[in-house]
Amino acid sequence: MSAAAGDDGTTSGDIAVVGHADLTPDALALVESALRARLARRPVRTMAMVRSGAGAPLASGRAARASGCPLAVVIPTRNGVPAMPPPRDRMATGELLTLADQVRLLSYDPLDRDSCVGADERLVVSSGLLLAVWDGSPSNGRDATAHLVTYARAHGVPVEVVWPEGAARRAVPATG
Repeated sequence: MSAAAGDDGTTSGDIAVVGHADLTPDALALVESALRARLARRPVRTMAMVRSGAGAPLASGRAARASGCPLAVVIPTRNGVPAMPPPRDRMATGELLTLADQVRLLSYDPLDRDSCVGADERLVVSSGLLLAVWDGSPSNGRDATAHLVTYARAHGVPVEVVWPEGAARRAVPATG
Protein backbone atom coordinates (compact mmCIF):
# COMPACT_ATOMS: atom_id res chain seq x y z
CA MET A 1 0.00 0.00 0.00
CA SER A 2 1.40 3.33 -0.91
CA ALA A 3 0.11 6.81 -0.47
CA ALA A 4 -1.43 8.21 -3.61
CA ALA A 5 -0.19 11.69 -4.39
CA GLY A 6 -2.83 14.22 -5.31
CA ASP A 7 -2.55 16.97 -7.92
CA ASP A 8 -1.18 19.26 -5.23
CA GLY A 9 1.50 16.75 -4.16
CA THR A 10 -0.28 15.77 -0.95
CA THR A 11 -0.75 12.16 0.04
CA SER A 12 -4.01 10.28 0.22
CA GLY A 13 -6.96 11.88 1.94
CA ASP A 14 -7.91 8.48 3.33
CA ILE A 15 -8.22 8.06 7.07
CA ALA A 16 -6.41 5.27 8.89
CA VAL A 17 -7.98 4.19 12.17
CA VAL A 18 -5.97 2.32 14.79
CA GLY A 19 -6.47 1.75 18.48
CA HIS A 20 -7.04 -0.48 21.42
CA ALA A 21 -8.50 -3.94 20.85
CA ASP A 22 -9.48 -4.42 24.49
CA LEU A 23 -12.38 -1.96 24.71
CA THR A 24 -15.22 -2.74 27.11
CA PRO A 25 -18.65 -3.22 25.48
CA ASP A 26 -19.72 0.23 26.71
CA ALA A 27 -16.52 1.80 25.38
CA LEU A 28 -17.07 0.12 22.01
CA ALA A 29 -20.42 1.93 21.70
CA LEU A 30 -18.93 5.27 22.86
CA VAL A 31 -16.01 5.00 20.44
CA GLU A 32 -18.31 4.02 17.58
CA SER A 33 -20.45 7.12 18.21
CA ALA A 34 -17.41 9.42 18.41
CA LEU A 35 -15.92 7.96 15.22
CA ARG A 36 -19.26 8.20 13.41
CA ALA A 37 -19.37 11.94 14.16
CA ARG A 38 -15.77 12.44 12.94
CA LEU A 39 -16.25 10.40 9.77
CA ALA A 40 -19.51 12.19 8.94
CA ARG A 41 -17.50 15.45 8.62
CA ARG A 42 -14.97 14.00 6.17
CA PRO A 43 -14.58 15.08 2.55
CA VAL A 44 -16.81 13.13 0.17
CA ARG A 45 -14.23 10.79 -1.42
CA THR A 46 -12.42 9.94 1.80
CA MET A 47 -12.17 6.27 2.73
CA ALA A 48 -11.70 4.90 6.26
CA MET A 49 -9.06 2.15 6.48
CA VAL A 50 -8.67 -0.40 9.27
CA ARG A 51 -6.71 -3.59 9.82
CA SER A 52 -9.21 -6.34 10.60
CA GLY A 53 -9.73 -7.12 14.27
CA ALA A 54 -11.80 -6.63 17.39
CA GLY A 55 -12.12 -3.41 19.40
CA ALA A 56 -11.27 -0.14 17.67
CA PRO A 57 -11.28 -1.64 14.13
CA LEU A 58 -14.79 -3.03 14.60
CA ALA A 59 -16.08 0.25 16.08
CA SER A 60 -14.50 2.04 13.10
CA GLY A 61 -16.17 -0.22 10.58
CA ARG A 62 -19.58 0.23 12.16
CA ALA A 63 -19.04 4.00 12.36
CA ALA A 64 -17.96 4.21 8.73
CA ARG A 65 -21.05 2.33 7.56
CA ALA A 66 -23.38 4.45 9.72
CA SER A 67 -21.81 7.72 8.52
CA GLY A 68 -21.80 6.75 4.84
CA CYS A 69 -18.00 6.75 4.69
CA PRO A 70 -16.54 4.03 2.44
CA LEU A 71 -14.56 1.41 4.36
CA ALA A 72 -11.41 -0.48 3.34
CA VAL A 73 -10.55 -3.47 5.51
CA VAL A 74 -6.99 -4.79 5.45
CA ILE A 75 -6.71 -8.53 5.97
CA PRO A 76 -3.56 -10.63 6.36
CA THR A 77 -2.18 -12.87 3.66
CA ARG A 78 0.40 -15.62 3.61
CA ASN A 79 1.93 -16.32 0.21
CA GLY A 80 -0.82 -14.27 -1.46
CA VAL A 81 -3.66 -16.23 0.17
CA PRO A 82 -5.88 -14.70 2.88
CA ALA A 83 -4.75 -15.92 6.31
CA MET A 84 -7.04 -17.00 9.13
CA PRO A 85 -7.27 -14.28 11.78
CA PRO A 86 -6.59 -15.23 15.40
CA PRO A 87 -9.62 -16.71 17.21
CA ARG A 88 -10.22 -13.50 19.22
CA ASP A 89 -10.62 -11.52 15.96
CA ARG A 90 -12.64 -13.94 13.81
CA MET A 91 -16.14 -12.67 14.62
CA ALA A 92 -15.04 -9.04 14.27
CA THR A 93 -13.25 -9.78 10.98
CA GLY A 94 -16.37 -11.46 9.62
CA GLU A 95 -18.48 -8.42 10.50
CA LEU A 96 -15.88 -6.03 9.07
CA LEU A 97 -15.84 -7.93 5.78
CA THR A 98 -19.62 -7.53 5.49
CA LEU A 99 -19.26 -3.78 6.15
CA ALA A 100 -16.34 -3.26 3.76
CA ASP A 101 -16.58 -1.44 0.45
CA GLN A 102 -13.08 -2.65 -0.33
CA VAL A 103 -10.84 -5.44 0.99
CA ARG A 104 -7.10 -4.98 0.78
CA LEU A 105 -4.71 -7.89 1.14
CA LEU A 106 -1.46 -7.23 2.98
CA SER A 107 1.28 -9.71 3.76
CA TYR A 108 1.67 -9.96 7.53
CA ASP A 109 1.33 -12.59 10.26
CA PRO A 110 -1.78 -11.87 12.34
CA LEU A 111 -0.35 -13.93 15.21
CA ASP A 112 2.88 -11.91 15.45
CA ARG A 113 2.67 -8.55 17.26
CA ASP A 114 5.62 -6.99 15.41
CA SER A 115 4.16 -8.04 12.07
CA CYS A 116 0.80 -6.48 12.99
CA VAL A 117 2.52 -3.26 14.06
CA GLY A 118 4.34 -3.20 10.72
CA ALA A 119 1.02 -3.61 8.90
CA ASP A 120 -0.45 -0.73 10.90
CA GLU A 121 2.60 1.41 10.09
CA ARG A 122 2.02 0.81 6.37
CA LEU A 123 -1.63 1.75 6.82
CA VAL A 124 -0.66 4.95 8.66
CA VAL A 125 1.86 6.19 6.07
CA SER A 126 -0.61 5.53 3.25
CA SER A 127 -3.18 7.84 4.85
CA GLY A 128 -3.73 11.56 5.11
CA LEU A 129 -5.02 11.41 8.69
CA LEU A 130 -4.77 9.00 11.61
CA LEU A 131 -7.68 8.62 13.99
CA ALA A 132 -6.23 6.95 17.09
CA VAL A 133 -8.60 5.30 19.53
CA TRP A 134 -6.20 5.83 22.40
CA ASP A 135 -6.46 6.38 26.14
CA GLY A 136 -3.02 8.03 26.27
CA SER A 137 -1.27 5.04 27.84
CA PRO A 138 2.25 4.08 26.72
CA SER A 139 2.86 1.14 24.42
CA ASN A 140 3.38 -2.18 26.12
CA GLY A 141 3.96 -5.75 25.04
CA ARG A 142 0.35 -6.10 23.89
CA ASP A 143 -0.75 -2.72 22.57
CA ALA A 144 1.13 -0.41 20.19
CA THR A 145 -1.30 2.50 19.85
CA ALA A 146 1.10 5.00 21.47
CA HIS A 147 3.85 3.87 19.10
CA LEU A 148 1.55 4.33 16.08
CA VAL A 149 0.63 7.86 17.18
CA THR A 150 4.34 8.74 17.48
CA TYR A 151 5.07 7.00 14.17
CA ALA A 152 2.35 8.98 12.36
CA ARG A 153 3.57 12.29 13.74
CA ALA A 154 7.18 11.45 12.81
CA HIS A 155 6.02 10.79 9.23
CA GLY A 156 3.99 14.00 8.96
CA VAL A 157 0.58 12.32 9.20
CA PRO A 158 -1.85 14.43 11.25
CA VAL A 159 -3.29 12.63 14.29
CA GLU A 160 -6.63 13.05 16.02
CA VAL A 161 -7.04 11.15 19.28
CA VAL A 162 -10.48 9.68 19.92
CA TRP A 163 -11.15 8.73 23.54
CA PRO A 164 -14.68 9.65 24.61
CA GLU A 165 -15.48 10.40 28.23
CA GLY A 166 -16.51 7.19 29.97
CA ALA A 167 -14.55 4.89 27.65
CA ALA A 168 -12.57 2.12 29.33
CA ARG A 169 -10.46 -0.88 28.51
CA ARG A 170 -10.97 -4.40 29.81
CA ALA A 171 -8.65 -5.39 32.62
CA VAL A 172 -6.18 -7.98 31.41
CA PRO A 173 -4.52 -10.12 34.07
CA ALA A 174 -0.76 -9.73 34.33
CA THR A 175 1.28 -12.63 33.01
CA GLY A 176 4.44 -14.06 34.42
